[in-house]
Amino acid sequence: MPRAVKGVLVECDPSIKAIILKIDEDFHHAFIVEDLDHQTLVVKESKLAELKERLEKILEKTQMMEKEEESDPEQPG
Repeated sequence: MPRAVKGVLVECDPSIKAIILKIDEDFHHAFIVEDLDHQTLVVKESKLAELKERLEKILEKTQMMEKEEESDPEQPG
């Protein structure tokens, strides 16, 4: 018998969606209920907070890497 899962509609840029898809894949599809289009997903309501936390950590790491590259005097540019 089919089971219903509470979900939250998430709209984001395609680049952020790609990161969310990677997180979901890394955790054995624990977050996404349905991938609707290039910028829309349905995420399990019970996993939304955890997904946001993981996404924020990845984005912080990315920003720190960009800042390090900008401030590195040995890099040409």
